[in-house]
Amino acid sequence: MGKVHNPTGEGIRAISTEVQAKAAKIIAKTTEPKEGEHETKVVEGTAKRNITRKKTADKDSGNYNSAFKKQGGHGKGQWKELMDPSYAEKDPIDEKDPIYDEAEDSSRYILSSMESDVAEKRGYDPGTSKAVYGPLLTLSEFKLQLTECLHEYYDSADTDEVIRTLEELGCQEYHSEIVKKAVSLALDKSSRSRELTSRLLTCLHPTPMTMSDMTTGFEKLLDSMEDLQTDVPDAATIVASFLARAVVDEVLPPAFMSDQNNNRPGDLVIEKALTLLSREHCTARLEKVWGPGDGRPVEDLKKDMDQLLQEYLLSCELDEAARCVKELEAAHFHHELVKRGVFAAMEKDGMKADGDPDAHSNLDAMAALFGFLVRNAIVSEYQVKKGIDRLHTILPDLTLDVPMAPSLLTTFEDLALQQGCLKSKFTPSAAVEEKKTE
Repeated sequence: MGKVHNPTGEGIRAISTEVQAKAAKIIAKTTEPKEGEHETKVVEGTAKRNITRKKTADKDSGNYNSAFKKQGGHGKGQWKELMDPSYAEKDPIDEKDPIYDEAEDSSRYILSSMESDVAEKRGYDPGTSKAVYGPLLTLSEFKLQLTECLHEYYDSADTDEVIRTLEELGCQEYHSEIVKKAVSLALDKSSRSRELTSRLLTCLHPTPMTMSDMTTGFEKLLDSMEDLQTDVPDAATIVASFLARAVVDEVLPPAFMSDQNNNRPGDLVIEKALTLLSREHCTARLEKVWGPGDGRPVEDLKKDMDQLLQEYLLSCELDEAARCVKELEAAHFHHELVKRGVFAAMEKDGMKADGDPDAHSNLDAMAALFGFLVRNAIVSEYQVKKGIDRLHTILPDLTLDVPMAPSLLTTFEDLALQQGCLKSKFTPSAAVEEKKTE
């Protein structure tokens, strides 16, 4: 071949145009971005790449979630751990550190809720090995412990044990609840328990209960009078007696009565308490406000029995006499009541003539009284029998004062059989026979 005419001066291409087009298609297929990948754009006139990436989306919601942020940047610079209540220090304070400050060590104490601004160290929690500041118990827990303590006190009458228990509980903020709880429990109990409650309040003042605790406790008690009267109809009278007794025992100041505004149901109790305090010899009367069944000595109980029996022989009111016998709260000592009652009737009837139609009127009234008490389950037949047994034992001594004592005692036994307080005729026991032979 000769020289090829090439006016442009360009050389002949080594690769044909068809081959170049085919190669371009292949390159385009191989360089096409896949699903989820991003195209890289190159701007002319610079060597830097302008890279555009889409934010990674959550597979479930399709929204952007920084949790899938790459290069470990998730949560960087946040306070999440410090704001978490369960956050614990990774590096606890070392007690051997020269700059260790006990006040800054929050792991050495427990703060609990209390009304006062200044916390006082109350105890030590062995479970967490930390000191406890504030009440050791919640109010509901304290009430449960207090109720159990008061029930034990009514059985043992040990005030020192109650004081020791309250100190161990370590809840001075709740001491005003003691007054309300103690009086509320005593409303349903006997005169002995009420007397023990009054004595307990006296022993608890001024320590561990202050005057402020006492006044606050009685104010709470007065505020709850409506609920108390629902359960105990005569609660107003009983609470008034507690108030008057507390003033006499110097547990409450007399000014407490005048500070009430008569704007609540409990303030009506104040008026009854003032009535008790305004009586003559109120101090001596309020010391025995709970009656003879308050656990007083036997000698005082005998005096109350004599007074009860003398009043009955004058009035012959069975209901009033029965009420007084109940107030004695001495079921185990009713045989003494029978003995003294029969002897009092024998003394009065022994002074009358044999032909008098009312020669046995007092014995008849006394037999009616004991028959009424037995039928109403106030006095048992056993106590009546035991009282008559004691009269037979001391019959020789009774004859010195009442010569007709043997016949009068026999008459009373017949009347008791008619009234139903004796099941059978009295038979002397071995002790009585031995006494007679002496």
